[in-house]
Order: sequence, then structure tokens, then C-alpha cells
Amino acid sequence: MTSTTQSYLFNTGRGFASQDYLGCHVEADGQVSFRVWAPQAQAVAVVGTFNEWQPTALALIGTTGIWQVTLSQVTLGDLYKFEITSATGEKQLKIDPFAQQFERKPGDAAVVVAPISEQWHDSLWLARRKKSNPANRPINIYEVHLGSWRRHANGDYYTYAELAEELIPYAHQMGYSHLELMPIMEHLLDASWGYQQLGYFAPTSRFGSRDDFLSFVDQCHQANLGVIVDWVPGHFIRNYDALYQYDGTPTYEYADPDQANNRRWGAWNFDLGKTQVQSFLISSALYWLQDCHLDGLRVDAVSNMLYLDYDEGREGQVNQYGDNRNLAGISFLQALNTEIFKRHPDVLMIAEESSAFPQVTGRVDQGGLGFNYKWNMGWMHDTLDFFEMDPLYRHDHFNLLTFAFVYMFDEQFILPFSHDEVVHGKKSLMHKMPGDRYNQFANLRTMMTYMAAFPGKQLNFMGAEWGQFLEWRDWDQLEWVDLKDPLNRQMQHFTATLNQLYHANRPLWELDHDPAGIIYSYTDDAASSTMGFIRQAKRKYSFIVAAFNFVPVERRQYRIGVPYAGEYALVINTEAKAFGGTWTQLETTFTAVNRPYHGQPASFELTLPAMGALLIRPVKVKKGSRENE
Repeated sequence: MTSTTQSYLFNTGRGFASQDYLGCHVEADGQVSFRVWAPQAQAVAVVGTFNEWQPTALALIGTTGIWQVTLSQVTLGDLYKFEITSATGEKQLKIDPFAQQFERKPGDAAVVVAPISEQWHDSLWLARRKKSNPANRPINIYEVHLGSWRRHANGDYYTYAELAEELIPYAHQMGYSHLELMPIMEHLLDASWGYQQLGYFAPTSRFGSRDDFLSFVDQCHQANLGVIVDWVPGHFIRNYDALYQYDGTPTYEYADPDQANNRRWGAWNFDLGKTQVQSFLISSALYWLQDCHLDGLRVDAVSNMLYLDYDEGREGQVNQYGDNRNLAGISFLQALNTEIFKRHPDVLMIAEESSAFPQVTGRVDQGGLGFNYKWNMGWMHDTLDFFEMDPLYRHDHFNLLTFAFVYMFDEQFILPFSHDEVVHGKKSLMHKMPGDRYNQFANLRTMMTYMAAFPGKQLNFMGAEWGQFLEWRDWDQLEWVDLKDPLNRQMQHFTATLNQLYHANRPLWELDHDPAGIIYSYTDDAASSTMGFIRQAKRKYSFIVAAFNFVPVERRQYRIGVPYAGEYALVINTEAKAFGGTWTQLETTFTAVNRPYHGQPASFELTLPAMGALLIRPVKVKKGSRENE
């Protein structure tokens, strides 16, 4: 593709591989080209280790706003920045927006790297992904902050290579289908967790090089583990040597300083209506999905892109139609998802969107935003509010659980217990649970089982799998010492068992987004603080009966309604001794008779454990004497 074509596409908002043209590139003849978009600059130069940080001028390419130079003295590993001279004559060093690698903080110079030459070994993974529809597959995500999952004894970070050696087998052994990495794009401030990004094409150098990261992804796929990364297209880092007023004027951010200023997060908002910004951001998304082989992006802070008045101090802002929708932001998200799914229909595009904006996962040609998943924040908040409550009062607040049944199919949902819920004084999931330590674990096991049974894919943040007591601290590793405690080890064993059972039982995921995937039996039994429903797979006789007891009172001779008479078997009892419960002798088989109950033609009795949950499946039902498969 010619330089003229590349420049035209970038400037018209259709340059979706802009990183292949802009930035720093080692050419076939060994020379290195530098190109940067700075339309209002008076002059542009490149400075680096190759010219002793003395400016070498770039030339403006016609009226494109793009500057370029090709040099012969540059070598791989050299550091560089751009020196931008504004229209008023002020000089300032700026990062390369398209850099694929930066030096380790506190420095922020870009690194000259060779084109990606990773020898991938994940063709089988990608072929399987291409043939599968994520809506009909099991997805249970392990959300990880790489800087605090594990650290060395001296506090140093694990490298990408070390994380591959330990994190990948751990997540696989625990039964997760995907890792979701909190932002690994280059960022300077540890405390930002990566959500104030510096480099939109560069994995952070904290843990190694770009190629080290690519190898990590490749090894995940070889272990049948997908990789999702948080991505932030709405706002960028405040630093003045980054994207802010890149050419001396608002370049990537809004021209209106009030719109540009993100007060809530101390960042700058991208001008999503600017065509060059659209090229930049969509190129970034496609780079991670195509060049880095990621399986999906979780798009952060979508609400901030949907509403003009989302931020503090912007109350009352409206568009030309008199409402608060950010029309440019909506159009950008639709263009982003359209382009991604045109090229990669098998990836995950997940919206972290906290409002009731309609059709977030709706088709773009029908007015939707085009994501294929949305975090179900309402379900998460209501579920945690319910489980944090003293069981004595839960019967009066059953609506916290039942309300989600009203809208569970409005979008394609992921059920998230994310990092946001276990930080800033909110307590860890285990610490949120009421009662003594035994009852806290009993509540946690029941809540995890409730999530596994509820329609929707699922996500858990690291540490929850064993019930870490301390809330998450980004500056230190997880409390692995907890696993010396038998209750924590048993909780970890429970989570691994539940995850494996989740994958093995199609009713728990095959019809997650189809009303046919759930049969309501007794979802509103508030008087006894119990609940039950049936999850249905595509095959008629493939289903799971889920029963929950949300109070520490055992329910004997508890009747369960089922579709068919016949034999049933226990899948899991959260109160089993092996999981930290009290049951040493489990009821493992149940015989349903033709006695109607709660709208079902057959039923059986069992003992529902105190503060516990049961999952039960049919083994041989009498309807036509067909065995369930």
C-alpha cells in the first residue's frame, strides 16, 4: 500500500492498520523510518540514542499532517522520542503514539524493535476458536493483575516468562477457560492499574519485552487458555509528554477543554468524533487481536463514551437532539465493533458498561452498539448486597436475587466479581460474607455455585478462588500464605471442582442467552430463604437442577420439582467435608416420582444443607425410558 493511500486512510478514519505505517519501522534495506502525525506542528524532529539526543528533522508529507524521515544509523534497541515544535515555536519532547515497546519506567522513551516475527504454535487453538460460537461455549474467566498475582521475595515483578511458567498451569489446573488481564498496555503509574495508558500498541515493559508478551499469549493458547485484555479507548494519561496537545494543539483530545478534561479519573478524553483518532484506536484494537493473537478485549468505561454528562461538572450537557447521548462516542463504538467482527467474528468484545443503555450487545444494523458481551453490573451489585446481609433478614430482600430474572436476556451478559469489588475498603469476597469464619466460607461457596448456575458467562478476580481475607493490594502479591490454612485449601479445591463441573455440564452454559435455557421452579420462596431452578441444555433430557439454601438452617424432606420421573444423581454439594463443609455422608442419588410440584410433573425429596447449594442431574428418566447423555 502506497504512502499516499496510507495517509489518506488514516486521515479519513479508515486506516485500520495505521501502526504498519506510522511510528518506527525497520525497512527491508535495514534503514529505519520514523513517521508521526502532528498536523499543526511547525517542525518535527526525532531524537534518540542513535543521534546523541540531538534533533534530526522530519519532513512534512504534503498536506497530510504526517512527518517522516528515514535514517541509516539506527539500530535495534535504540531509544527515541519526537521533538515537536508548536505553531508558536515552543519545543517539547513527545512519545511515539505508535511505539510497540517502551523503556522501563520511570523513563518513557520508545524502543526501536524489529517487526513481529513470533513463531506461533497456536494454530489448533485458533482453528477451534474459529469454529465455535462463544455464546454456546463455557466461559469462566480468571481476572488477573499481573503485577500483584505473584512477586519475588524482594518485591520484584515476575517476568512474562515466569508468569507463563506459573500462572498458565495454575489457571488451567483451576479449570478456567480464559485469563482476563487488567491493562498490560504501557503505563507509568502503578496505582492506575494500567487504566491511564501511555502506549496503545505496546505491552508494558515491567514484565519484559513485546516479544516476551507474545510468547506468553502463545503458551496460554497451547494450554487451551484464552487471553482477554482490558483496553481503554475513552481516555488517556494526563502527562504532557504523551498524547495531550501532541502538536501544541488538541490533537487526540477534544478541542473544547471542558470535554477534554476527565475530572473523575484525572485523564484526557479522546475526541472520538475525529477521524484520525478513530483510525488510531481501531488500529490499536485490531493490533492486539490480530498481531498479538488476543481472544478478546474488555472495553473499559463504556459509559464515559456514551453520555455527555457522565463526568463530574458536566451535568446538563446535551446534544443537538436535547438528550445526553454522546453521538460521536456511540458512532465510534459501532464502527469499532463492526470492523472487528467483520475480520474476527470469533473474538470477544466485552463492554464494561454500568448504565441501562439499550442494546449494548445488539446488532449495529439494528441500532445496537455491536458488542457480544456486557458485564452484568446490576446482577453483581444485587448479589453481593444480598450475600453481605445477615441471613436473618434475607427473606425480606429476596428481590435482590429475583430482579435479575426480569432482564437476564436483555443483553448477552458476563457475571463479574471483579477487582473493583474487592478494593478501596470494600473488603474481599470472603470478608464480605457474614458470620464466623466457617459461615463465611459456606456463604462464599453458595454464592459461587449460584453464579455458576445463573444464566450468563462468569468472571472471578484472583484470590477469590481460595477466599483470601485481605482485600486486593496492587503493590504486593496475593496472600498465598493463606493456603497453609485448611479452610482456604478446601475453598480452592471447591473452586477447581466447581469450574471443572461447569465445563463438563452443558446445561450450565449451552443456552446462556436463550430463555429456553432456564425453567423457573421456585425462584421466589422467600419465606424459607430457598431458591431453585432448572438449567436446560439443547438436548431435551440434558438439564441441571439447582437448589439453594440462603440461611444456616438445614431443610429436611425438601421437595424438588423436576420434568421427569426417574433417577437423578448429585453433581455437587457445597457442604461436603472435602470443601470445608460438615457433610461426611452425602445423598448422591434421588428417585423422582410422578408427584407434581411447583409446576413440574414429577418431584423428589432431599435434605437441603444449611447455607448450602446442590446441583443435581438426571441419570435415567422414565420419559420414553431414554437415558440422559
